[in-house]
Amino acid sequence: MKTVVKKENAVKKVFKGVSLDSLAVGEKSQVAKMNYVSGNYASPHQHTHEQCGYVILGKYELTIGDERYELNPGDSYAIPGNQVHSFKVIEPGEVVDVFTPPREDYL
Repeated sequence: MKTVVKKENAVKKVFKGVSLDSLAVGEKSQVAKMNYVSGNYASPHQHTHEQCGYVILGKYELTIGDERYELNPGDSYAIPGNQVHSFKVIEPGEVVDVFTPPREDYL
């Protein structure tokens, strides 16, 4: 568990070509800041984790099942666990994601 993580102590990772900062980690959830650049794309996939996100900067296309959404700063989303989804960067920026339970592959 990481109850408090100062900005300078965030764990920097690259996962499938995307730079991310692994932030606070609790027993049942985790916060990560995704640092997206042009060309980043998450092909359709699913995972057991529930995923909720908030767009800080940038523009994105999120597909959940058969529904497609354009995301802009200030928008948020929730993706149930085991739901097929994909994510495409239209304009680079930052997104904060919360995963329940924590993603071991992001730690």
